[in-house]
Amino acid sequence: MAYNQSYTPQPSSPKSTKAIISLVAGILGWTLLPILGGIVAVITGHLAKKEIKESNQAIGGGGMATAGLILGYANVILLLCPVLVIVVLALLGPAIGNIFSNVILQI
Repeated sequence: MAYNQSYTPQPSSPKSTKAIISLVAGILGWTLLPILGGIVAVITGHLAKKEIKESNQAIGGGGMATAGLILGYANVILLLCPVLVIVVLALLGPAIGNIFSNVILQI
């Protein structure tokens, strides 16, 4: 018994260029361009999501935009946390130093 039905592939919707840029920038943010890649990934990811939403899903690439956003936000957050800790410690340095000086003097 021969199965003789022809298969015609469905044309896929065009992918958003901004979504592709977001994903590539998100990957580059973890490899070659740490902070810059993350920022570009976040900006283009949001622009891609808006573009896809306004096209009523005629443009694809929502998954790539989401992946770019996740990579971008994670990159920016994880790289800014140590900077914030250093700034806080620098601002609190004199106060912390006084506390330890008083403790040492009392011993």
